Amino acid sequence: MTRAAILQMTSGIDPAANGAVMTDAMAHASAEGAAMLFTPEMSGLLDRDRKRAAAHLAKEADDRVLSDMREAAAKHGIWAHIGSLALLREDGKLANRGFVIDDSGEIRARYDKMHLFDVDLPTGESWRESAVYTGGEQPVVVETPLGKLGLAICYDLRFPDLFRALSNAGATLFALPAAFTRPTGAAHWHVLLRARAIEAAAFVIAAAQTGEHADGRATYGHSLVVDPWGELLLDMGEGAGVGFAEIDQSRVTDARTRVPVLQHRRAIPEVETL
Repeated sequence: MTRAAILQMTSGIDPAANGAVMTDAMAHASAEGAAMLFTPEMSGLLDRDRKRAAAHLAKEADDRVLSDMREAAAKHGIWAHIGSLALLREDGKLANRGFVIDDSGEIRARYDKMHLFDVDLPTGESWRESAVYTGGEQPVVVETPLGKLGLAICYDLRFPDLFRALSNAGATLFALPAAFTRPTGAAHWHVLLRARAIEAAAFVIAAAQTGEHADGRATYGHSLVVDPWGELLLDMGEGAGVGFAEIDQSRVTDARTRVPVLQHRRAIPEVETL
């Protein structure tokens, strides 16, 4: 078994403060024997005031939170999955980009969120990610100390074809960092994460934002680790902090033997409409 650490945090409008929480979590996770730390979506900056946020946005090579996390990984000898950072692209828009960093501080993988959250909620909240962000085009699986990790971000959770592609490519666990709103979190977070785990017989590690944020939003929390049979190994509730779960790859083998869903998958032909 290999220990995973999950950071549940309340990111705000100051990247330096957010980065300090993340690097402190790296030190704590390493001291507790974790091989890898997972952080939420938009760990480095969570600010819906575009004008104010613009002062903190940088290209990947210049992002201070990413640089500090790479240094912390090397210092403490631990891998990290940065759930995502808002980064400037060459086209003037932003990327919602996650990173896998190894224990020498090298970037092993990048993933840009593919599905963008454009919705009007019954609460009156309205979100238009596509107005600011460019969606990613490429699913990613990367080898880690926990196993072959498929990368996704928040709203990607609702699109099972992505997870089918990741598990077909060898993923035995999925990372699903998020900043779920409270209404959608209460309604769908647990059931969708368990469904993604069950249908692929894979672990799901979902580090989440939580609480009342400086930009006025409120997020659901409940960072989860789900095993390949759909059992909850960790539910962090609403409090910020670091949680731990043991990842045992034999559970993947067991679940896929009991219900061999990957072997039974078929290419679906075009639907006949009558």
